Amino acid sequence: MPIRKVLVVDDSKTELMVLSDLLNQNGFTVKTAENADEAFRRLGEEKPDLILMDVVMPGQNGFQLTRAISRDPLYSDVPIIMCTSKNQETDRVWGMRQGARDYVTKPVNVEDLLSKIRALG
Repeated sequence: MPIRKVLVVDDSKTELMVLSDLLNQNGFTVKTAENADEAFRRLGEEKPDLILMDVVMPGQNGFQLTRAISRDPLYSDVPIIMCTSKNQETDRVWGMRQGARDYVTKPVNVEDLLSKIRALG
């Protein structure tokens, strides 16, 4: 199934804007959430085809949120790509263990991100 609807979860309004613009320009429909509670509200409103997940956020972090979503039977089929400034190999491994399908670091390389999205679609 091709990926069309993307939920971007990031506590930075700037990052949300940058990623939303990038995805919109490439034909995706984008919803955004600034924290875990808002992310779950968005999931309840409309199930996305993909989630782009920041790690460092107030409250529940992206690792915890990824684990919660990937273990929820309603949403476990939604692929998650971690999208974070945490660039250590241990962070990548931990993110994948929480249920993420891929991992990109900020600043995002547009072609890299799009190819990872296409690979999942």
